[in-house]
Amino acid sequence: MGRSLRVRLALFASIAMLLLSIVVNAIVMYSVHNQTVEAQAHQVFGKAVPVLLTIKRGRLTEVLDVRDLDGVQVVDPSGRVTAATPNLAGLPRLTKAIPLPGQANGVAEFCDLPGLPGECHLVIAMSAYQPDGAWLIYALAPDVPWYVSLQVLAFQLGVTTILIMLAWFGVSRVVAQTLAPVNSITRHLAEITADGGGMRMAVPENLDDEIRTLAETANQTLERLETAMAKQDAAMEQQRRFAGDASHDLRSPITAMRTQVEEAMLHPEQADWPATAAALMASLDRLQAIVTDLLTLTKLDTGAPAVHEPVNLGELVATETRRPSTKRIVTRVQIGVIVTGDRLRLARLVTNLLDNAERHAESQITVTVRQQDDRAVLEVLDDGAGIAPDQWETVFQRFTRLDASRNIDAGGTGLGLTIAREIAESHGGTLTIEPSDRGARFVLRMPPAER
Repeated sequence: MGRSLRVRLALFASIAMLLLSIVVNAIVMYSVHNQTVEAQAHQVFGKAVPVLLTIKRGRLTEVLDVRDLDGVQVVDPSGRVTAATPNLAGLPRLTKAIPLPGQANGVAEFCDLPGLPGECHLVIAMSAYQPDGAWLIYALAPDVPWYVSLQVLAFQLGVTTILIMLAWFGVSRVVAQTLAPVNSITRHLAEITADGGGMRMAVPENLDDEIRTLAETANQTLERLETAMAKQDAAMEQQRRFAGDASHDLRSPITAMRTQVEEAMLHPEQADWPATAAALMASLDRLQAIVTDLLTLTKLDTGAPAVHEPVNLGELVATETRRPSTKRIVTRVQIGVIVTGDRLRLARLVTNLLDNAERHAESQITVTVRQQDDRAVLEVLDDGAGIAPDQWETVFQRFTRLDASRNIDAGGTGLGLTIAREIAESHGGTLTIEPSDRGARFVLRMPPAER
């Protein structure tokens, strides 16, 4: 690929140099041709001066003997040819194109003059003023070819060839040096495999800006790829832990139910079937809660569409806190705190926070709703033992149940707080644990509804 690009660029540069040389050579040739014609015309004028002097002295003869010229013709004021060199004897006037009206002399190049077919000549016209009028002297010299001379043409062709070769080799060399780092980058990228994390391109300081940018961009791409792979590995590890925890939490109620049934079936006549049924119902309730929470998380993970409508956060909290509770619930609600979201999911969020607070509170739960710094804020504070700061993020992980939680409530699923945070984030908000004097203080912050 690099070699092909090098050849194409070198060929393009050579063609451009050829076209430029043609234009420059044409201009130079035109200028040299004109200068040569002008110089030769001066020489012809000088060689025709003796004829002018014979006219001035009245010694003009019909046959002229003029050397170093292709021919001379003299026309009297009436337009009649009165004298000529032997090769032009008996021919009519050579031309009337020169001199132009108002001019004494003239120079032009003509082909196929009368009596001289197939030949081209440089013709000068010179006026000799006499008492009876203006006499015209026409003198012929060899025409100057368009290329001036073979030496000039060979010189221009040689210079053009050298310039084209220099353009080819110069551009080819520059492109090869420029593409060398690109080829190196290509080889490094080809060596990177799926487990080649940590590989980076070397970025020498002497590289051109564009190549340096390419190397830096490649490194950024590799970094993003490595980060994505790390996230993917973390996600897979999380899924494995999730599957392990889920299978453990699902097995627990199933194992408990199986044990209870097997014990009752060993001595059916002595079994307390109402108590066994009640225990089975408790296990079924726990199993149903786990399955429900898993389905809820699956919907949140897949981005299942939710209803977006104005929700009065204060009214929602007032509704959810009316439920029966073993703890005293104190609400402090600011009027008019409106958010946009799915009312059912937000109610689930509030319920999960209240359930968690009720399990850990000693006697009181405080729920606060207010508007703060252009955010709608919901706080759920319990007066329990609280959560250690190093566990503030851990409690939001799936199937995470701290030892205190297991001792307090063995029936929890370990998914309530995870679901609450997922709902908060799906609404553009955040759910965190913040410092408090006593107990655990869960704080939800959401953008308010547009008014």
